[in-house]
Amino acid sequence: ELVDKCIGSRIHIVMKSDKEIVGTLLGFDDFVSILRWKCLTLEITPEGRRITKLDQILLNGNNITMLVPGGEGPEV
Repeated sequence: ELVDKCIGSRIHIVMKSDKEIVGTLLGFDDFVSILRWKCLTLEITPEGRRITKLDQILLNGNNITMLVPGGEGPEV
């Protein structure tokens, strides 16, 4: 129910890998696969933090560790 209320809002997602994603939630399915719109991906690499801007992304729910509604994510 909480994820339903987040559609159209900003959300911060922490993945099982070293990636974090911040953006607007467009929707999700029964497997909590999530479609995001206008988002940033933040990835920790040996060289430092890498930031990538994406128009859309589809995430597999099995790889999501945590959802933070309204979250801004780490400072860019």
